[in-house]
Amino acid sequence: MIQHRKFMAALLCLALAACGKKIDSESQIREGEILVRASDCNTCHHVTNKIIGPSHTDVAKKYEFTRANVQLLAKRIIQGSSGVWGEVPMTAHPDLTAEDAEKMARYVLSLDGEKEK
Repeated sequence: MIQHRKFMAALLCLALAACGKKIDSESQIREGEILVRASDCNTCHHVTNKIIGPSHTDVAKKYEFTRANVQLLAKRIIQGSSGVWGEVPMTAHPDLTAEDAEKMARYVLSLDGEKEK
């Protein structure tokens, strides 16, 4: 009986931890959306339509929603990039923190409906 209770307690802890991770990820995505809307991103990007740069949805379709790609895109957001989507370089945003840039990247990567792996 005691082993059964320990097993059930362990399952409950795992379930709560999983829920917490999901809530945390969803919270970061919402915060990322707010950061994107408040930034100059929409000067060159639209959620679904190509403007100067690719649509955010096209970015989400190109990159799998992984921690590595969140970090890659966050680095490009902060440092800028060129040649990935054509000749026009993406402006650097050096004043952003890595944490905020990762939230923004999570939001963008969520736009195709994929969940973070």
